[in-house]
Amino acid sequence: MTTEVLQTPPIAAGTTPAAAPPSDLAAFWHDFRRNTGAVIGLAIIVVVTGLAVFAPLIAPHHPDRTDSTAFLRPPVWQDGGSWSHLLGTDAIGRDLLSRLIWGAQLSLSIGVAVVVLSLVSGVLIGMAAGYFRGWIETAIMRAMDVILTLPSLLLAIVIVAILGPGLANAMIAVALVTLPHYVRLTRAAVIGELSKDYVTAARVGGSSNLRIMFKEVLPNCAAPLIVQASLGVSAAILDAAALGFLGLGAQPPASEWGTMLADAREFVLRAWWVVTFPGLMILITVLAFNLVGDGLRDALDPKLKR
Repeated sequence: MTTEVLQTPPIAAGTTPAAAPPSDLAAFWHDFRRNTGAVIGLAIIVVVTGLAVFAPLIAPHHPDRTDSTAFLRPPVWQDGGSWSHLLGTDAIGRDLLSRLIWGAQLSLSIGVAVVVLSLVSGVLIGMAAGYFRGWIETAIMRAMDVILTLPSLLLAIVIVAILGPGLANAMIAVALVTLPHYVRLTRAAVIGELSKDYVTAARVGGSSNLRIMFKEVLPNCAAPLIVQASLGVSAAILDAAALGFLGLGAQPPASEWGTMLADAREFVLRAWWVVTFPGLMILITVLAFNLVGDGLRDALDPKLKR
């Protein structure tokens, strides 16, 4: 009995072995980092998230602590400023820098919670509309059309007026306002995937509807939903800040950026810093999420890859 030994043919001189193909994550990062704006936005989000997570360690003061000797104190670089309050104080002597840092924690939590709530609900409703079609699809999409016909902020104000002002009710209102975007996007993606061969093969193989929907179709619809979710965080932060500014969102003394703007309205002309810095935090954070959303769209959509 003889044993044959298989030998790998030698590599010709002057040639190198073929490199292993890059992983999906490496390919995604390669496409994502080509968008300079998206990388900058990601860096800003990391910084703001770090401020939110480590707010108890970073903030120099408690956000609600007042200083009776430092009402409307200007930033440190202006006359009358103090190193103990780098960005100045508000009308009742609270440190503005500390409130901005703690506000990052609250505003990001609102944005993420609203997106999770609307994304999960929108995916479930959109998959039902796209998979079962018929009267179910008609009823769902007409309800979404009704919501979309109303101005989003006005609808959110009406919902909060019915439920009552407060942070939880504001989050529910913003989630309901943004729900149609996820429903319509999921339905369109599901309809496009149902015509493909792998779904037919799963049906022939005896897979149940739930398995086809969540194991086969949903993973292939993830890319547009991820992009929409990243953009949805910025929209949720902006809408929550608008409701807070109107007195319908987070209630004082919460250090939410929109509420800080509402508290500072009467001091705009004589204390510019109490309005400028919360507004800049909203602007920078919302812009960062929008830039990251553009980068995700470019990296995940094969049609947009250069």
